[in-house]
Amino acid sequence: MAAPGEYFSVGSQVSCRTCQEQRLQGEVVAFDYPSKMLALKCPSSSGKPNHADILLVNLQYVSEVEIINDRTETPPPLASLNVSKLANKARTEKEEKLSQAYAISAGVSLEGQQLFQTIHKTIKDCKWQEKNIVVMEEVVIAPPYQVENCKGKEGSALSHVRKIVEKHFRDVESQKVMQRSQAQQTQKETTLSS
Repeated sequence: MAAPGEYFSVGSQVSCRTCQEQRLQGEVVAFDYPSKMLALKCPSSSGKPNHADILLVNLQYVSEVEIINDRTETPPPLASLNVSKLANKARTEKEEKLSQAYAISAGVSLEGQQLFQTIHKTIKDCKWQEKNIVVMEEVVIAPPYQVENCKGKEGSALSHVRKIVEKHFRDVESQKVMQRSQAQQTQKETTLSS
């Protein structure tokens, strides 16, 4: 039995009892001696295979710690991170959030914002220019953002964007029809049960 405050080897199996009498058991993935924080990898609470929960345990609030299986060999090296890929992803997400914030502050309608998101999923070269959506520097979609509001040089880019806009509004309409149908069905069920 180990006392709180000892060192814990990465990969060891540990069991802890919290001050609330909760029993935690898992594999040590990290331990910080100065802060007395222990990170445990436990089976997933969702029950999904290949998933795990990581619990952070403050050993100052633990009444009992038991090392079930101490790992003495060196743990495997950590997976390397592709820092440039992570930086690119962070930059892209930031740009998307700023674009969304711009659209809101410019007073773009919800329909315009939704259309922008739909187009952006397919064509990344998509931006706001005041209240207009500019796609690939070739196609401009002005409010109210319908197919007939798509302007640009006739060709494959304009045709492609028009198809995306057309499909977007078809999907929105079919969603509305389905929601109305569900609402009517719920209303009928409520009326029959009363």
